Amino acid sequence: MINLQVRSEDGTIAARAEHGVVWGPELAGLDQSVFPMLGHLLPYADTVFNSRQVSTLLEEIPQLPPGVVTDELARELLELGRTVLDGQHLYLWFLGD
Repeated sequence: MINLQVRSEDGTIAARAEHGVVWGPELAGLDQSVFPMLGHLLPYADTVFNSRQVSTLLEEIPQLPPGVVTDELARELLELGRTVLDGQHLYLWFLGD
């Protein structure tokens, strides 16, 4: 399970998702040329996106094929992404196992 958090530069957690990303063949098989942000996630490593990367991530979410993420997680990704974009010096963290 990959958990999600929005953190400030000093590591303070500003927001977190209730649902995590379940690693599976659908996510692992994403074409990185079509999904440059989600296509680079790793199940056992942390990945951090800055506000410019989050902007690209938000464009990817509506284009995801069915079954890659749940509807609940897609909504949370959009909310957390907007939190990053609306704040200052915030980052979206994907926390691998």
